[in-house]
Amino acid sequence: YYSLPEDFCYKLPESVSLEEGALMEPLAVGVHITRQANIQPGQSVVVFGSGPVGLLCCAVAKAYGANKVVAVDINEERLKFAKSYAATDVVVSQRESASDSAARIIKDCDLGHGADVAIDASGAEPCIQAGIHVLRTGGTYVQAGMGKSDITFPIGAMGAKELNVKGSFRYSSGDYATSVGLVTSGRVSVKELISNKVKFTDAETAFNDVKAAKGIKVLIEGVEDSA
Repeated sequence: YYSLPEDFCYKLPESVSLEEGALMEPLAVGVHITRQANIQPGQSVVVFGSGPVGLLCCAVAKAYGANKVVAVDINEERLKFAKSYAATDVVVSQRESASDSAARIIKDCDLGHGADVAIDASGAEPCIQAGIHVLRTGGTYVQAGMGKSDITFPIGAMGAKELNVKGSFRYSSGDYATSVGLVTSGRVSVKELISNKVKFTDAETAFNDVKAAKGIKVLIEGVEDSA
């Protein structure tokens, strides 16, 4: 056991398992991102990147009432999971210009004049650029993925469409409590993201699997009591 300040801890209800509790941190990140986006019921949301944070952004957006949640990624297996988990539509990234990519997403996913909200959870420059182009006039863009410090950014499109552009870094006050509440109420489920559990002695295997993009989240069990 560890001794920690009380204000750093959140009590899990009996209905929430320790395995689910282990995913409160990435869920809190997803909650903070979607709060930055100020998603409203009936809106359309495009999420670039279908790693754990991107997937949780999809789930939280859906819980907040988005009627269309589009997941975009290069990994078709992850997109297959995204569709079964929280996304209403999925799009495979291709080698094309950012404007062409955005136009394809808008057309294939029936987004009309563009999405209401775009979230980048990839950090990849092409996704960031496409995220700006995929939005309608007056839409909201949130940058969450951490990639290169300096990129080519479509500032002309941002200004012409009068976009709301925000950053998101980790989580803030209230995000953990909101995360626990979403899971407790059943509005968001995190169990599906647990691809595998390994013993502490096999922790290196877990890191290698994640590095190789095998599965979504791998849980490492604690050290067993040798007594």
